[in-house]
Amino acid sequence: MAREAESGQAHEGDSRTGFLLALAAYLIWGALPLYLHLLNSVPLLEVLAHRVFWSVPIALAVLVALGRTQDLRRAITAPRMLAMAGLTAALVSINWGIYLYAIQSNRVMDAALGYYINPLFSVFLGAVFLRERLTAPQWASVGLAGLAVAVLTWEAGTLPLLSLGLTISWGFYALFKRALPIGPNQGFTLEVLLLLPFASGYLAWLWSQGQLAFGHEGTARTALLVGAGVVTAVPLMLYANGAKRLRLTTIALMQYIAPTFVFLCAVLVFGESFDGGKRIAFPLIWAALALYSVDLLRRRR
Repeated sequence: MAREAESGQAHEGDSRTGFLLALAAYLIWGALPLYLHLLNSVPLLEVLAHRVFWSVPIALAVLVALGRTQDLRRAITAPRMLAMAGLTAALVSINWGIYLYAIQSNRVMDAALGYYINPLFSVFLGAVFLRERLTAPQWASVGLAGLAVAVLTWEAGTLPLLSLGLTISWGFYALFKRALPIGPNQGFTLEVLLLLPFASGYLAWLWSQGQLAFGHEGTARTALLVGAGVVTAVPLMLYANGAKRLRLTTIALMQYIAPTFVFLCAVLVFGESFDGGKRIAFPLIWAALALYSVDLLRRRR
């Protein structure tokens, strides 16, 4: 889930503040299924709309606090930047929608698998689109991930589309985000602002049809829908400000925290079965990530 930092990624060393900020972000992402599960009675698209709608005031408040509103104004008046931000906004909204579907259809383990595969898919995208040269261990890691997908495909008779949907949408989001010449806080704010008319329009349509859950399913549920914006924007902002204080290697290793917690939620909290092809595929992914991590640490030294 790595993004470029506003003032350039720090390579010299890791700061304690950066580590704590990034750790908080990953822990929130890891616990997110528990929160979103409480909203299972609300239609998926309405939850998605609320994630966008209530993220906007938080994102704007952060920019005001950081004194970065001028960057946002310049971005809004740059057609090329708006077009690129529109693409990244579309990709991240697709990713959020697939993730919500995984929670509401009790397929949290598939979501964990998708985010486990993601760093390996990002390595593959780097080789294909950015002409980055991969080491032998990195190619081996990508191969093991491909083998895991093949195992699940053979068992189910079809591709694990939900996991791959999360992997592909986030992988390309991160790839195109690299080309967005704006800091991550400003970039996220621009994305949710571009999505805001669609979210607001959909919520208004639900209200006109008498189908809006917000305000009609009790105070607790309404508060949870408002909080959906908080759990969307806050970890992204925490991550953005933590990543620039950490080495890329540290961030690469920390990104396994969230899918590990999501996996534990699936097994221990939601009682999803861990059997059949999953008992082969997940160890293959874990082996691939271990190989990838060892190679990262070796090159860092």
